[in-house]
Amino acid sequence: MRQGNDTPISGFLLLGFSEEPKLQPLIFGLFLSMYLITVLGNLLIIVAVISDSHLHTPMYFFLSNLSLVDICFTSTTIPKMLVNILTQSKVITYAGCITQMYFVILFAVLDNILLTVMAYDRFVAICHPLHYMVIMNPRLCGLLLLVSWIISGLNSLLQSIMVSQLSFCTDFEITHFFCEIKQVVQLACSDTFLNNMEMYFITALLGGGPVACILYSYTKIMSSICGISSAQGKYKAFSTCASHLSAVSLFYGSVLGVYLSSAATQSSHSNAAASVMYTVVIPMLNPFIYSLRNKDIKRALKRFYGMAGRKGTIILR
Repeated sequence: MRQGNDTPISGFLLLGFSEEPKLQPLIFGLFLSMYLITVLGNLLIIVAVISDSHLHTPMYFFLSNLSLVDICFTSTTIPKMLVNILTQSKVITYAGCITQMYFVILFAVLDNILLTVMAYDRFVAICHPLHYMVIMNPRLCGLLLLVSWIISGLNSLLQSIMVSQLSFCTDFEITHFFCEIKQVVQLACSDTFLNNMEMYFITALLGGGPVACILYSYTKIMSSICGISSAQGKYKAFSTCASHLSAVSLFYGSVLGVYLSSAATQSSHSNAAASVMYTVVIPMLNPFIYSLRNKDIKRALKRFYGMAGRKGTIILR
């Protein structure tokens, strides 16, 4: 990444949400609280799945990986913002910006693809229940996870490399709390046509494709549920999809809200505030969505707490 005069630049300035000094402690406390809740909640989901053999199924395998991705997603952006507030510095180095951009794109796309894979899992479970364990075997689950990581990694690598080829002249201020690729590209003084075309193509491919797969899966799921004769059977079948459907609605609703807000207003601070939904709030809410109405997760967590309590008593004795 170089300046217009072909000299390397040292970094960018992350302006965040507000430059008002009085608001910094409030912003710090709010985001620190959300980050700790996100990490703790998603760790509990992972621990519950690992510790309970009843949850060693494809559904919970993908859920635990989604929780891991959510922890990594928030850890890519929030700690840097908190450090900047504490040190009263807005600087992020060139290497740090490209690295952060890489991991933000990586985990955002992984979230997207994992939600799609989970929709396929629910489709097989409800539409082909007798063949569920045969179709969703450990080999296929591992392959789906591996392909998800490969697609996400190659995409983020491509986008990061293309951004690193741009030149920047005088404006290095990013009105965001992390290196958001669209804003970084807008700061460039060199030709960004290829970058914009690549972003639109990737958005259509990795955004439209998963949405189409999820809609198709739930169309088939709803058709199968309507074919169930008993009301109890319908409720039981739908309840297995309710948590995932809520997570999908929140994720795509927030992403759509960010794009609509960026199209409706030129205020970058408003776009940064809207981005908080899918980068911070959704990863924080996912553990509650998947645990509050899930008896299996609740039971596993109670067992884990019981085991931890017994081990603590034995150690004290």
